[in-house]
Amino acid sequence: MNRRSLTRRGLTRWLGRVGWRHLVALLAVAFSLFPIVFVLSAAVNPLGTLSSTDLFPTGASGNNFRRLFADTSFGRWFGNSLLIAGLASFASVFLSSLAAYAFSRMRFRGRRVGLLSLLLIQMFPQFLAIVAIFLIFSTMTDLWPTIGFNTPWGLMLLYLGGALGVNTWLMKGFFDTLPRELDESATMDGASHAQVFFRIMLPLVAPILAVTGLLAFINTINEFLIANVFLTNPEAKTLAVGMYGLVAGERNNNFGIFAAGTLLTAIPTVLVFQLLSRYIVAGLTSGSVKG
Repeated sequence: MNRRSLTRRGLTRWLGRVGWRHLVALLAVAFSLFPIVFVLSAAVNPLGTLSSTDLFPTGASGNNFRRLFADTSFGRWFGNSLLIAGLASFASVFLSSLAAYAFSRMRFRGRRVGLLSLLLIQMFPQFLAIVAIFLIFSTMTDLWPTIGFNTPWGLMLLYLGGALGVNTWLMKGFFDTLPRELDESATMDGASHAQVFFRIMLPLVAPILAVTGLLAFINTINEFLIANVFLTNPEAKTLAVGMYGLVAGERNNNFGIFAAGTLLTAIPTVLVFQLLSRYIVAGLTSGSVKG
């Protein structure tokens, strides 16, 4: 009895101090993995319907993946999304870094008003201007079809309209942490603003560039509202618009195909995160040792 009571007391003490944390962690992991397991189960479900999908599949088949590529334009949607998200996120980060460097290092009339204007504009979603954007691009489609409706270049141009804003504020805060002696010493050595920016500043702000680039890529590849209005041609659709069309009408019958496409859609985001994570970690660790 003594040993049992001691064991119970030790177990109770362990649960009160540490054990409940493990329990909460297990519940959080289970909560996070539940939708992933369900989507994976639906993707390999031989019947490919929502009503026949269970959490743990009784059988496995690649029929949904074959139907995804055979019956839909998934490959084209995938390529369109990669092109638009990749170029738009790169251009967004580049423009935001230029603006952040100017606001951080230069003093000019209207600087404060410009920063506050960027912050104020970001409080209103871009979708509020969808009617005006639609009318503008209706005219542009007639005059310049290359950047009009159902073109990746026109959609990228539309996304770049909101490129500045929060990213500029984040980068400016990062630029402000860099000592001005770096700029002054480089200028004394004859470096121009462009040389200071590209050769000195950008390597030092790599962590914030990686973070903003990742967020811009995720937001662009997942954007649906504006793309759904802008893209009507089936061959010009992005993943978000095309995948929505699979379940908009026949959700039960096409759910297996939708789940298979969802798994493949997550691949680019995971790869981009793995590519940029080392820059984030390297920047944080190098910054932690700068006494």
